[in-house]
Amino acid sequence: MRCRICGGLLESRVTDLPFKIGDSSIVILRSLPVLQCRQCGDAELEQVTMSRVDQLLAAVEGSAELKVIRYAA
Repeated sequence: MRCRICGGLLESRVTDLPFKIGDSSIVILRSLPVLQCRQCGDAELEQVTMSRVDQLLAAVEGSAELKVIRYAA
């Protein structure tokens, strides 16, 4: 698979990614499986992973400023 930004090769990796939800809340998902470009470092999520991320983010209480969640498929 190729990167949509630079055309480089994507490889499977596990990383931590921040997601901003609302005006003042940030959720960091730890150990998240991504496809990361070897050339520019851009990360993409596969559809199955994104669906799970959506579920995890929807369950976060909106009043928390920072929350760290370990991703589990």
